[in-house]
Amino acid sequence: MEKTWWVYILRCGDGTLYTGVATDVAARLETHRCGKGAKYTRSRGPLTLVYTEKCEDKNAAFRREYAIKQLKRSEKAALCDGWKNEQKNP
Repeated sequence: MEKTWWVYILRCGDGTLYTGVATDVAARLETHRCGKGAKYTRSRGPLTLVYTEKCEDKNAAFRREYAIKQLKRSEKAALCDGWKNEQKNP
């Protein structure tokens, strides 16, 4: 059985956005919150999940992560706002 890959964005306590890839976003978020995730997030709590995107496979997830990381902050914020609205109005 093939894994489902996700790209996610976290809003850090200092207002910055962190983009990552995972097969289990909830577990990865908990890893970040416990200080065992990316070095970047260790001292920037609290962390809030603000975006997820399902990807076709691992390679697609890493390509999408890279593409998101190339966006301007305002573009990332718009992506997150759109996701938040989708969650409220499915």
